[in-house]
Amino acid sequence: MSADRERLRRVLGGEAGSGLRQRLRQRFERSPADAPPTRMRLTALAPHEHEVLVGLLGQAARHSGALQIDVLRIDEALRRAGLAASLRDALEQLDGPIVDRAAEQADLQDRWNGVVSGVAPGTGLHRLLQRPEGRGLLKRLAGAQPQRAERLLQQAQAVLARLPAQGLTRAQLAAETLGDAHALDDGQPLATLVLAGAPEAEDDPDHESRRARWARWGVLVNELARPVLHLNLPTAVAPDAGPCPGEPAYTSLRQLLRAAPVWAVEQRTVFVCENPNVVAIAADRLGRDCAPLVCTDGMPAAAQRVLLNQLRDAGACLRYHGDFDWAGLRIARQVLQGQGAEPWRFGCADYLAAVQTLPPLARDHALGLDVAEAPWDEALAAAMREQGCAVAEEAVVDLLLDDLREAA
Repeated sequence: MSADRERLRRVLGGEAGSGLRQRLRQRFERSPADAPPTRMRLTALAPHEHEVLVGLLGQAARHSGALQIDVLRIDEALRRAGLAASLRDALEQLDGPIVDRAAEQADLQDRWNGVVSGVAPGTGLHRLLQRPEGRGLLKRLAGAQPQRAERLLQQAQAVLARLPAQGLTRAQLAAETLGDAHALDDGQPLATLVLAGAPEAEDDPDHESRRARWARWGVLVNELARPVLHLNLPTAVAPDAGPCPGEPAYTSLRQLLRAAPVWAVEQRTVFVCENPNVVAIAADRLGRDCAPLVCTDGMPAAAQRVLLNQLRDAGACLRYHGDFDWAGLRIARQVLQGQGAEPWRFGCADYLAAVQTLPPLARDHALGLDVAEAPWDEALAAAMREQGCAVAEEAVVDLLLDDLREAA
């Protein structure tokens, strides 16, 4: 190290002054290079740091934890001493170039704007990126790297251009579009981006499962899991009572998407229940004389949602009944709001009437603390909280069977 540089280091505090020099560098980094700060206020100064600054300013050495410094005055002192052209120059001589963070940030913002502007307007992906949370999602998925984000967007647009599909498996979609059968697997950044930017993703009711969302756009994921149970569901081929009159039948997601039946349900009521036992009882007691009945088997999964959507789109009037418990209300909310169904004996008056028919021991079936609401009947949840007991769907099955018989 030259004698002048060693002298400059001593003037700026030597080894003990490295922390002070770092703080000064940070102040310069936050200001544009062509408009450096002329005054700085530093706080929490150690005695030796205060001594360095007052020495440069030519002030009295009385210690204070905070100090307002005149940068131009220090610049002049360093020039007179022949050590540096300015305080910034001195800091760069000792510890390397000072990065212009403001310019760097502006350049990074320009790069991100360029990435986002490459998305076709009017698409779900474009709408996603117009929202701050959408841009935040992209940055997280890309690890805050514009180049990676640009690549993700190119891949996402290629995938979305093929939606909706017609019974295409997710692995096949990924392989044919991107050359990697696992590129759209759960947890992959691209899969998350595609689901967020897919058609009507912003209308996703109650946060559907990933499998259900893929299915909504005709893409199969685990296509044989949880087939949908139904009874006497009419089709164009079998308009009276479906392919298995009087007998419960299962239809897989694969069948619904690859070769969707033509449902003969226009202006017909299709009843929807929560529990498979109701379907079994209806088949045993009514058989062919039961109105069309579909079972969600708890919260509807992909196959159940796809079938209900197909029936609704074919002109059916869906009517839903479930358990009078908090989980049942959540399931009902999904089916009523997501699939456009109407309540079927599932209001406050129905619940109170059902409670009155329960034997004393059955009233001990407590609701629990995980409270839900019933937007279709604001009095229902309040009545359930007051009564404090759940009513299983099977407990009112006779009333349901009356409706199913009459509608048939």
